[in-house]
Amino acid sequence: MLFVSAVLALFLSSCQSNTSKDAAKGSTSGLEEKVGQMLLLGFRGMAVDENSPIVQHIKAGRVGSVILFDYDVVNGEAVRNIESPEQVKALVDSLQAHAPSPLFVGIDQEGGKVLRLKPQYGFPQIPSAQYLGDLNNLDSTRYYAGLNARTMAGLGINLNFAPVVDLDLEKETGVIGRLERSFSEDPELITLHARAVIDAHLENGVIPVLKHFPGHGSARDDSHQGMTDVTDTWSDDELEPYRRILGQGYKGAIMTAHVFNRRLDEAYPATLSPRTISILRDEMGYEGVIFSDDMQMKAIASEYGLEDAIIRCINAGVDVLCFGNNLSYDEQIPEKFQAIVLKAVEDGRIKPARIEEAYTRVMRLKGQLTEEGSN
Repeated sequence: MLFVSAVLALFLSSCQSNTSKDAAKGSTSGLEEKVGQMLLLGFRGMAVDENSPIVQHIKAGRVGSVILFDYDVVNGEAVRNIESPEQVKALVDSLQAHAPSPLFVGIDQEGGKVLRLKPQYGFPQIPSAQYLGDLNNLDSTRYYAGLNARTMAGLGINLNFAPVVDLDLEKETGVIGRLERSFSEDPELITLHARAVIDAHLENGVIPVLKHFPGHGSARDDSHQGMTDVTDTWSDDELEPYRRILGQGYKGAIMTAHVFNRRLDEAYPATLSPRTISILRDEMGYEGVIFSDDMQMKAIASEYGLEDAIIRCINAGVDVLCFGNNLSYDEQIPEKFQAIVLKAVEDGRIKPARIEEAYTRVMRLKGQLTEEGSN
């Protein structure tokens, strides 16, 4: 981690200088590299080498972040990226060694039923948010959050899509409630336990990602499977954990939900909605990185074409678009993503300033790894 931190420090210094010069000139030089930092990609392989597609994408600067899974949904088998602690560490080290700038290496390691680093692979058991919320003992939450964060940090995983701060409002049928992913239906209790998880992550050099903005806990449908409308079930209380956590000086990232809420935007789901994301940016004053949920989930993929979804997502204010490459698999996503974004900039459908803004946020967040890695 010290090597990665040193490299990142030098790289960030150079990037900040170049970005300032480009902005002053109104230039799009280096645009490909900046667009690459806006893509998070899933891939296949327990190990990689020079010939691996993911390595080729990383070396070409088309991918700035990756995500690890233990199960390949398309193939229907537990053969993807995770087999043992030693194997995962070697995989992550190899990915970073091929990267022109350090990667975000992400994972969905919430605990309970959403756990990629499972005991069967040699990792510790981490209980669900629901279990910890029902127990309501902050010392227990701190203990397991610390154990989880140290495990990830020891592997080189530096980004976790957790904690979930959705309210537990649809306990039986919702994708949050029935999988025990929420601490509680009480925003105050969620805030307390999420804060413990956030602190443990940051103390161990892992960036936490709050999800799913502006609230997925009242959804009765699963956005993995199709359009999810929460217009009649969502309430403003679902924003409260974000208000409280951001008010405490939050230093992590946030992920959007693919939920459709006519009360916030009559036309688009949150991930593609400038109106919804403006709640974070303008009303709550959040200046950090916003990740999309998986763009291959059917709530997006079945309703919008790839080009339309990407352009709308970026213009809505999302900084990093996630393609888990696990609900469907396409090794050409990085080329397609870059071609779509560059053409949209050329045509005036995406402003260069929007790319600069996202790139600056991503590199600033990566800069936190330098600070934490040197401690």
